[in-house]
Amino acid sequence: MRHEAIGNSKKAKITVFAGFALCVMLFALCFSAEAQQPKKIPRIGYLATRSGPSPSEEAFLQGLRSLGYIEGQTIAIEWRYALEKFDRLPELASELVRLKVAVIVASGGYATVQAVQKATTTIPIVMTNVNDAVGLGLVASLAHPGGNTTGISSLTPELSGKMIELAKETIPKASRVATLANLSGLNWKLNRKEMEDAARSLGVQLLALEMRGPDDLESAFDAARKKRADVLVLPAAGFQSLYRKRIIELAAQSRLPVIGSSAAWAEEGCLLAYGPSTAEFYRRAATYVDKILKGAKPADLPVERPTKFELVINLKMARQLSLTIPPHVLARADKVIK
Repeated sequence: MRHEAIGNSKKAKITVFAGFALCVMLFALCFSAEAQQPKKIPRIGYLATRSGPSPSEEAFLQGLRSLGYIEGQTIAIEWRYALEKFDRLPELASELVRLKVAVIVASGGYATVQAVQKATTTIPIVMTNVNDAVGLGLVASLAHPGGNTTGISSLTPELSGKMIELAKETIPKASRVATLANLSGLNWKLNRKEMEDAARSLGVQLLALEMRGPDDLESAFDAARKKRADVLVLPAAGFQSLYRKRIIELAAQSRLPVIGSSAAWAEEGCLLAYGPSTAEFYRRAATYVDKILKGAKPADLPVERPTKFELVINLKMARQLSLTIPPHVLARADKVIK
């Protein structure tokens, strides 16, 4: 009997040990399976009017990297480009909504943000550079945007008047200042008063030339020549930046000095540019994405306005136009292209 009890005891111990070993093995297998499963990373959408990546996208990625996000590793980005065709924006915005991204970055102006707003009222939207978002009706106010949209809004109406002042300061003999505008568009309605007031105070004539799209460019420059425009001032407008290269080419052919709204204009061949740092807009947009991914609501994130402005002067173009930049203007330049 005693030997039988001892045998049963050994069998019980073996059974318990086997059961314990099986549990350990199953736990190890489960842990291994979990470790092998890819970690879920946040996915965001990015919609731009342009035909492909630009320095703006690199600035946005730099902003993300500074916050610890690496594309393809800690964050996934669905890039969508409208190929400079505004009628494609609604389709692409709806596509991003169907993908159920966590947030959509609307790169560009009013049309891009509006397309995304029409596609969703729930997915957070981050603007990168919109001219007067309050005046355009995209947000309720800067401090309390409301709805699902926040981000960066520029100061175009205020800057448009300053750009005319800068044109007169740079070319003192200028008496006729031209601008390209969609005369029935919201941007022109916002800029018009500031530009007209500045022109009136300086005793110069403002020539508003119609431009609804690229097909209007040649006729607009023909009108500038006929009206003997002395300088062309271009406040920020998303649709114009799409055709920047062609605008600069036509201006060079007409020997018409151009003052643009961002460094890219001067870097690509216009006389000078004055405006906020575009790269900074996109880096700041990344901070909005970060906050939203961490639980913040767009309605509670105040819309930012630019704090860093830059004056870029293209001396190479000045020489081609036989113009001398006044020393006091040159001294204020943040960058001089020689």
